[in-house]
Amino acid sequence: MKILAIETSCDDTGVTILETRGKNSFRILADELASQAKMHSAYGGVYPSLAKREHIKNLPILLEKVLRKAKIKKTDMIAVTYGPGLEPCLWTGITFAQALAKKWNVPIIPVNHMEGHIFSVFGKNKGSFKIPKIKFPVLSLLVSGGHTELVISKNWLKHKIIGETLDDAAGEAFDKVARMLGLPYPGGPEISRLAESLRIKKYESKIKFPRPMLKSKDLNFSFSGLKTSVLYFMQKNPKVNKAQIALEFENAVVETLVYKTKKAVLEHKIKTLIIGGGVSANKHLQRELKKSLGQKTKVLLPTRELARDNAIMIGMVGYLNYLKNQKKKPASPAGRYKIRANGSLRLGEMIK
Repeated sequence: MKILAIETSCDDTGVTILETRGKNSFRILADELASQAKMHSAYGGVYPSLAKREHIKNLPILLEKVLRKAKIKKTDMIAVTYGPGLEPCLWTGITFAQALAKKWNVPIIPVNHMEGHIFSVFGKNKGSFKIPKIKFPVLSLLVSGGHTELVISKNWLKHKIIGETLDDAAGEAFDKVARMLGLPYPGGPEISRLAESLRIKKYESKIKFPRPMLKSKDLNFSFSGLKTSVLYFMQKNPKVNKAQIALEFENAVVETLVYKTKKAVLEHKIKTLIIGGGVSANKHLQRELKKSLGQKTKVLLPTRELARDNAIMIGMVGYLNYLKNQKKKPASPAGRYKIRANGSLRLGEMIK
């Protein structure tokens, strides 16, 4: 089976064609991703109406490219992100997928973007790959610009959020602090670059920012107060080196993420940890998690290309849901292509 996957949840337009090789094996026939990061840098973050316009422009161009590379005229099914994300952006992908599904007379499968990030650790941006057999339950730390979640998976399509941010996501906090420091968007890589420049010199921070909610009994996060602490510190100490602030801020975020994740690992006796989302590419986070968890817990990370939003992960999840839905009664012709964008969709929710 050949699958067209479409991802437009934020500012990256992703279009991929996957070929299935058995239930859990895939081969990439073509993959295209159009980033809008440079366009949005002027605004210090994603500007939804601009992102929507660019998705509309990019989708037909990328579709033509992947069909030509794959040397086919249509696919057997379509997978598309329907949430969470920016709803104007989600709708561009959904309406485009719906039109294609009707034209090609193929099924269309809605995919939860965060579920995609769980599966991103198994993908590659070229060649073949497969989803291995893993002992459940599996814990996922999903960290991005819009989400910070700890998720327990009882099987590959059954998830429960056991901890989440009560305000700003980790990636959002990185971007906001980067803006305070006058760094370009996206801010996470820029803060990490400055922090690493001091870390490799064995510099020990003399600044101390709070580690929010470390003493709470739950597994939730909060980064808004940390962000505010950085703001107040900068107002009182305008001449402090940016790299020193970046180092202590990154240390605070990573220490909080590692502490809560290790707590979840111990409480739920986890043997496999997945880290997904854009912040999963943070080298300091990767190092500290592996150091903290030791050899007893296997840590799975996506490649740098698949840590960001992409259509490859959407195609994988779409196909597994397609197999699952085959056991159900087929949708009526009128409802076959009916999908609604859900910007606040959560893991564990079913499409309505």
